[in-house]
This record gives sequence, structure tokens and C-alpha cells, in this order.
Amino acid sequence: MYIIAGLGNPGKKYENTRHNMGFIAIDLLADAYDIKVDKLKFKSLVGEGRIAGQRVLLMKPQTYMNLSGEALREAVNFYKIDPEELIVIYDDIDIPTGTFRIRKKGSAGTHNGMRSVVYQLQTDQFPRIRVGIGSEKKVDLIHYVTGGVSKGEKELLEDALEKSAKAAAAIVEKGIDKAMNEYNVRPKKEKPE
Repeated sequence: MYIIAGLGNPGKKYENTRHNMGFIAIDLLADAYDIKVDKLKFKSLVGEGRIAGQRVLLMKPQTYMNLSGEALREAVNFYKIDPEELIVIYDDIDIPTGTFRIRKKGSAGTHNGMRSVVYQLQTDQFPRIRVGIGSEKKVDLIHYVTGGVSKGEKELLEDALEKSAKAAAAIVEKGIDKAMNEYNVRPKKEKPE
């Protein structure tokens, strides 16, 4: 069994903000695999279904970002899954808008939601998909991540989110290494003439 958790903030106020990329990716997965994410359990909206024959639990923690780890710890402990069977999808200001990266494990970096997850689980040995939201370092960080997405960003983010949802499914179906090989593709640099 896999748990796929998207990090975000609950409520209409935060619905289409940069900090809710994880929630949006979960919605895309739910639509693609006909999974209803509408039950309240583990301080989250959850839905159970199957991806590539594997049982999955899709999660959208309702704890607000900085306490996301509490919800994930409850679910991981309940299902007694190994860390490698947890996939976390979240926004990342440290990578360019419209890009995404799959990582097998690693630190939480500057992301408070991921800090909560790592602290609550007492491990950073789980796969994660980072959706790039970039950052204009000039602006207040909290205002930036909880702010709405501009028209220019929207198209870039939609593409990255579609690919992120497919990458999560690929991890379930093929394993983390094959998914990383398939999806962590660097854009080709143009050769000088």
C-alpha cells in the first residue's frame, strides 16, 4: 500500500495559492484514477483507491501547512507502512516555477510543512515530489507562498502539476528509481551555432 499526500492549506482562502500545489496534484490524481477524496480521517481529507493494481490512500491534510506531519504520522502509523511507501507532493520555492523534481529522500530544506513531516515521522527517508514555484526574493516569503498565481505562472504550473501527478503514479507502478529516470529530465541546452 502507498500513501500519497499533497501538502497545502485548507479553505477557500488558500485554494489557488502557490502553497497548495500538493493539494492540486492530489486532485489531479483523484480525477485520473476515479478516487473520491472526501472522507475526514487522520486530520485529512482522504480517499482510497487503486493505481496500477496497488492500493493507495490519497491525503490532503487539513491541519494547515506547518502541522502537516501530524496528519501523515497518524496515517503512516495506522497502516504501518514503510517510509518508502509514503510519497509527499509539495511546493518548493528553491526550484524554478513550472519545474518539478522527484527525490528519493532528503532534508526538509526551507519548507515548514516538510519540516513538520520529517519531525513527526522522525525520518527523511521517503520519496517526495517538489513542484517549483520559484521565488522573487524581493517579496515577503509568507505573502508570496500564500499569494495567488499570476496568469503567466498558471500555464507553467498546470504542466508541472500534471507531470507531478503522473510521476506519483509512476512511483507506485514502477518504483522510485524508474520514475526518477523517466521524470527527472533536465531541459536540453541549445547548442551554439
